[in-house]
This record gives sequence, structure tokens and C-alpha cells, in this order.
Amino acid sequence: MIDLNKIRIMYFIGIGGIGMSALARYFNSGGVSVSGYDRTSTSLTEELEKEGMKIHYRENVSEIPGEVKNSAKEETLVVYTPAVPPSHIELKYFRENKFNIIKRAELLGMLTQNHTTIAVAGTHGKTTTSSLIAHIFKYAGKNCSAFLGGIAKNFNSNLVVAEGKYKSGQVMIVEADEYDRSFLNLHPDIAIVTSLDADHLDIYGSNEKMKESYSQFVSQVKPQGIFICKRKLGLKSSSRAINYSVGETADYYASNIRIVNHENVFDIKWKGGEINSVSSQMPGRHNVENTIAAFACAHLSGVEPEVIKEAIKKFTGVIRRFDYRFKGKQTVYIDDYAHHPEELRACIQSVRELYPGKRITGIFQPHLFSRTRDFADGFSQSLSLLDRLILLDIYPAREEPIAGVTSELIFKNVSIKDKVIAKKEDVILMLEKSDTEILLTLGAGDIDQIVKPIAEMLKNK
Repeated sequence: MIDLNKIRIMYFIGIGGIGMSALARYFNSGGVSVSGYDRTSTSLTEELEKEGMKIHYRENVSEIPGEVKNSAKEETLVVYTPAVPPSHIELKYFRENKFNIIKRAELLGMLTQNHTTIAVAGTHGKTTTSSLIAHIFKYAGKNCSAFLGGIAKNFNSNLVVAEGKYKSGQVMIVEADEYDRSFLNLHPDIAIVTSLDADHLDIYGSNEKMKESYSQFVSQVKPQGIFICKRKLGLKSSSRAINYSVGETADYYASNIRIVNHENVFDIKWKGGEINSVSSQMPGRHNVENTIAAFACAHLSGVEPEVIKEAIKKFTGVIRRFDYRFKGKQTVYIDDYAHHPEELRACIQSVRELYPGKRITGIFQPHLFSRTRDFADGFSQSLSLLDRLILLDIYPAREEPIAGVTSELIFKNVSIKDKVIAKKEDVILMLEKSDTEILLTLGAGDIDQIVKPIAEMLKNK
């Protein structure tokens, strides 16, 4: 058994991942010497380097710092992400030399086991929901740490650190990631499940197998804990079960939903109480759902409704989650992480509600060959909600190409006429030559590299 209190050196393989970087930041802020490897340099890895972490980008044992190689094994921990293949040269080196090696999810499980843990799961919505919960708790003066799957604007980070963070008994808010069944390392006091749409079929094989893992996750909620679930998902728990909804009666639900000055305004009701005219800067019905889940969690944790309402009003969202990048007289530009058909549908429909009658151009980069293969028809249907589509090549991430799987699988069944397949490097020129009312960039790959250039181009146009 690894004693985290004895660890003074940590090495992260895949340190630039959003979940890995939050853990690296946590231990680095506590005085542990942190270094690591990632395949490419990004704005996030640059931030980690500014915070004092040594990072290299060439898969080579010679690049591993001597401090790590020569350290005492009981004081050293190597952490890797499931996206790293077993053949990775550095991972093989650490295994051959009998270092302590664990997956990211195992480390998160170890870190949370002696703390009150709030775990947010779901195929969509978990980053926004967990970030909002962390914001509410901090606003209410509750001491908490949070490990987030995105950069929350209120914190300008994917990490929130509690005071006296190494003491037991604090609250830890974490995303419960279903990929590679990572969330089964958690035994939360409060668990939230926001959605159950089929995803990660490369891991699970079928939607039913994925649901089985979610059921197991829910069964791991502590006996005196609380399970908060979106109504009609069908998950059962032996713990106290709370459901939430938008527009339908539930334990916690939103009603009288309206849009005022491009913001959601709604009432929240629960057994024995209600609070009216809750205002959120996050557009879209799906974000009303996320807000209700966060409200229920905070309220059940003892935060007063009026305080929660004030915190929701001040929550500015998460980078790349319905993220306004430019607002001009003629053009509005929104960037979103949507990489699943349901996420695309929710984002585009939200834009339609906010900007009725406006022409919407979407630039979409499919993420993973397997996801493109499994959900090609769903992607086509969702993207057909646009007025104009610019479709990019598939971002492979951790995968090797699959024969016959290209963006054409999606493109051929998109029903709108104004559509084109393009290279990422040609997008700026295409946009310069056209007039755009509402512009969306969509996807979880490296499409984020063109977000700032697009925003700058629009400012100067």
C-alpha cells in the first residue's frame, strides 16, 4: 500500500491531460517535486511549467529527470493515464525498474478515501456541474478541494485547493470519469449522475455494459450517503436517492424557464420549499439541468437557498463549455467542447433559442475514429441542425486509424446543402471570405488551437 504522505517525488506520464494536470497541480502546491511527459506542448502544459514543473515532450528515458530515476522507490510515485499504451518507453522503464506505478484514477481514489467526497458522473454535464458545485461551496465559505475536467473561469484553473488540504475531513469534489471504468475507484458520500447516453463503446462494447458500470458506481455510494440522479435514468441505489428534472415534478426541479437578456431565468422547487427567479449566465436547457443538480447537492449539504442563488448568478462557466469568445455587432462566436451527438444537439438547439432567426455556422472536428464509426448517423442528424457546416478531419487522440472511417461517414448524411469538408489550417481564410452571424467551433480534439486566431480575426475584420 502506497503512503501518499511519504511521497516527495511524482512523475506523470500524460501530464498535460485535464485530469492529470489537476492532480499534478495539487501535489506540486503541497511541496512535492512534480515532473512529467506529454506528447505535445499546450497552453496548459506551459502553465504547469510556469508553476515549477519540469515537462518534456520526447518519449525517451534520457529525458526523465535524474532526480526521479535516482530517487528512493518508497518516496517516488509514477502516475499514468489509461490513454498511455503499455508499449510506452518511459512506462516500460519504470515497470522494469520496479517503481511504484498507478493509474490516475487509482490516485484519485486514494486521495479521496479519507475525505467527504462528492463525485459527479455522466456522459455529459459533469464538468459544468462539478465546477458549479465547487463555486457554490467556495462562495458559501465551505472548505473544499476540487478536481475538475475543465478550466473553471471563476478559479482560472481545473483545481481548487482547500485550506489545510492534507487534513482529513474536508470536502473533495471530483469528476467521476466513466472512461476505462475509472470511476469505480471512488466511494463517494454524494454521487451525481447527469446523463447516460451511449459513449466509449470502444471500452464497453455496448450501452448496456456501460450502464452496468454506472450501476456499480452508484452501488459504491457510502451507506449513509446520497445519490442524486436526473429523473428517468433508471439507476437504483440503496443510499438515499434524490431525483431532479427540468419542467417535470421531481425532488428538485426547475419551472417557469425563460430567457432574459440571453440568460436563463427559472424557479427551483423542492419538497417544502422554492426559490424564484434564479438567473444563470450559462445558456441552454441542458445547463438548467446541470444547475438543478448542483443546487440539490449544495442544498442537501447545508447551504442556504439564497446563498446558492447568489452563487449561481456569479458563476461564469467553464472554458470551452458554451464559451463566448467574441460578441460583435454582426457576429457572435461561441466555442464548445461538444464531441457527442447529444452534446452537439443540445448546443445547437440552445443557440437557436438564444438567437432565433440567425444563421448558424458550425465548425466540427470529430474526436476518435471509434466514436465516429459508432455514432456517425447521430452526428449527421445533429449537424443537420446547422445552416452551414465546415467539417474537419477526425482527431485521432489515442487511437490508430480504422479502415474506412473518415469524416465522410458523417458528411454524406448531413442533410443541409451548405456543407464542406476542410482542413483545419484553411478555416481562418474561409471565414475571412464569408459573412457569419453565429459561429460555433465544436469538438474535443485540437480544434482549440484555432479558437484564439478565429476570435482575433473576427475582432479585426
